[in-house]
Amino acid sequence: MKLDGRVAIVTGGGAGIGLAIVQRFVDEGAKVVAADVTDSGVAAAAAIPGVVSVRADVARQADVDALVAAARKLGKIDILVNNAGIVDRILPVGEMTDEVWEHVLAVNLTGPMRLSRAVIPAMVERGSGVIVNVASVAGVVGGLGGAAYTSSKHALIGLTENIAASYLGTGVRCVGLAPGAIATGISIGGEPSERGMAMLQKRMGDGPPTGVAEQMANAVLFLASDEASFVNGATLVADGGWIAG
Repeated sequence: MKLDGRVAIVTGGGAGIGLAIVQRFVDEGAKVVAADVTDSGVAAAAAIPGVVSVRADVARQADVDALVAAARKLGKIDILVNNAGIVDRILPVGEMTDEVWEHVLAVNLTGPMRLSRAVIPAMVERGSGVIVNVASVAGVVGGLGGAAYTSSKHALIGLTENIAASYLGTGVRCVGLAPGAIATGISIGGEPSERGMAMLQKRMGDGPPTGVAEQMANAVLFLASDEASFVNGATLVADGGWIAG
């Protein structure tokens, strides 16, 4: 029971990696508030006994406020997992629209910033708390996503490092996870770019090692637990050795 009695928020908690994190946290004794933007995701998280499931779009400040308020009803917020994310049709800059760019950054970067901003003051005041930002290997190398997605994930890793540096010595940790190819069925967000897909397929070669959501949930559990108490500001790449090769 590594998280016994702790209160955790998990965004994007209704499917894929997020749902696996919610289940793993519950198994380890946490009280979890799961947020998802879809009805099916809200229902999937709610099906896990004891989970408070909330419909929330992390790109909307009002939804962020409501999500944090729901978690505070359970007690002090010990863990925030910024997992919600969307893809950008693998659009390169020359094909990028303002709408896609702004929406992807709003979900993948501004949402985590707003949620972190909401929980950090109380964490600092009591001297404890963990924020886990789920980025991507596209935040480490440049050819594994479209311009908006890649930029947002690079920036999320930068945000992770900045939070860790800014609150060093307060008892608040901020860490990241950069998953590789994970079998979750995530959508690329619409009709893909031919150029973007050609770039991605070249980078993927004969096929990268593919993991499962539960492996990512185990990694997040470690990062959020006391076992990782000396891990701060780092982003763990969990890709089966894909980009190292």
